[in-house]
Amino acid sequence: MVTPSSLDDLPNIDQALLNPPIAEALGSLTAAAHPPRILLLYGSLRERSFSRLAVEEAARLLQAMGAETRIFNPRGLPLADAEETSHPKVTELRDLAEWAEGMVWCSPERHGAMTGIMKTQIDWIPLSLGAVRPTQGKTLAVMQVNGGSQSFNTVNQLRVLGRWMRMLTIPNQSSVPKAFMEFDDNGRMKPSAYYDRIVDVMEELVKFTYLTRDKADWLTDRYSERKESADELSARVNQRSI
Repeated sequence: MVTPSSLDDLPNIDQALLNPPIAEALGSLTAAAHPPRILLLYGSLRERSFSRLAVEEAARLLQAMGAETRIFNPRGLPLADAEETSHPKVTELRDLAEWAEGMVWCSPERHGAMTGIMKTQIDWIPLSLGAVRPTQGKTLAVMQVNGGSQSFNTVNQLRVLGRWMRMLTIPNQSSVPKAFMEFDDNGRMKPSAYYDRIVDVMEELVKFTYLTRDKADWLTDRYSERKESADELSARVNQRSI
């Protein structure tokens, strides 16, 4: 049986750096007044890309719910590490990742997995810029489109990546089977239970973004990182040092 401990019982703890979470801290955080900022990424370069059409439908819903949206066009984005980070498309993507308070990732499923262009976009978003993590504490909704029957392989993979990027991935998700049947000739999604699910996902994303965006720094503040200086943290996570 473990009995309640005092700091005197924790010899490995630097007491000056331990900040026990208290509910009262939430009341001191200032709420942002601007609309939630949502970045949407899709995973296909086809002229009639169903992941892009799904993202465009999601963006319309988000805007109707009061959010500000940006959709990144991955055409021209090089493979990760094939170019310097000064490449215009890389700079554009990274700037958008810093701007966003939440994201939507939508990929087709190809060979049971997300597409290469989807993974490339995520790979170009760094885990850190100096001592700043551009995705940490931001919300994420995951979606996929399928050419055949419904699958959840891709959304499951996207959840793993979202966790790795230290994002707050919402519980709901969308998987659209036989996507070629779900959009009309104008690229608009037809009424269906799959459309309703996307509405649910976007609604939940906006709610979670409102709940967490002002608290992201507090939620992701960690004892281990308070022990490191910014220079030490940068040196530890810098890819060039590996």
